[in-house]
Amino acid sequence: MNVSAAPEWRPDPLLSIDDVAAWLGKPKNTLYAWHSRGKGPRAIRVGNTLRYRRSEVERWLDDHTDAER
Repeated sequence: MNVSAAPEWRPDPLLSIDDVAAWLGKPKNTLYAWHSRGKGPRAIRVGNTLRYRRSEVERWLDDHTDAER
């Protein structure tokens, strides 16, 4: 009998602004400016800090990738 277990659900990791700044190679101030202007990856305010879902950063990168030439 082959019973496949459903994959265990895990939450999408929340990244700090330092994590995202290092990933994108941008200063934190750029990310703060993007957030205040409604640009850049969507962020979540947790207390007085910003957190980013990894999937949101990946989606934003996909949306801003040049089309194949």
